[in-house]
Amino acid sequence: MSQFNAPFEIHLHGEVPLRADVSYAQLQEALKPLWKYAGARSLADAAESAYEEEPGIRFDAPQHLLTLCWTVPGDQDFRQAVDEMCMGLNELAEQGAALEVSFYDTDFDEEEAQPEEEARDDYLMVFVGPTPAAIMQVQRDLLVEDVVHLMERHFDGAELGGVVAEIDKLFNQRFDALVSSLELGKPPRGSGGGGGGGGGHGGGRRPRHLH
Repeated sequence: MSQFNAPFEIHLHGEVPLRADVSYAQLQEALKPLWKYAGARSLADAAESAYEEEPGIRFDAPQHLLTLCWTVPGDQDFRQAVDEMCMGLNELAEQGAALEVSFYDTDFDEEEAQPEEEARDDYLMVFVGPTPAAIMQVQRDLLVEDVVHLMERHFDGAELGGVVAEIDKLFNQRFDALVSSLELGKPPRGSGGGGGGGGGHGGGRRPRHLH
């Protein structure tokens, strides 16, 4: 979209551990939705953030790590670019990772706003990973961290094992339901017929339980 009069400043933040064999060219292709959205002709052209103090988009090849701390003007259609980017990064990720996307309303002036007016700020978190299990592991870990942090105001951490176990049970149910749905989509054993489609991300290992 046009960078002019964009209603939001959008900040993308997070780190993605990449496979050791990932090249810069592969990463550039996976991140194409981002740099195209910014109106750039390559990843290098878009890697700098709108703010000098932010590192922008960085690929640490020796550490096999993608670091994102990048702001770009835009609108709600940036969500589509993020979705497409996540699909590309899934193929390159070594393990699951969470990315934060923050929308800051550029038209809202707190000093001039009427009392009933509110900024249109928004926030979402997206996940990438080589398998659904890897993504669920990150989601599970973040939820446990949030719940334990909240409940430790009232309970000792040692008392919360049962709460964590219930969270694990919910994620186990979700994982089992996912595996079952993927199994239903596979052709019967011995049916021949190549086609490497459907259950590509399927099965895998169940997310580990970190008590």
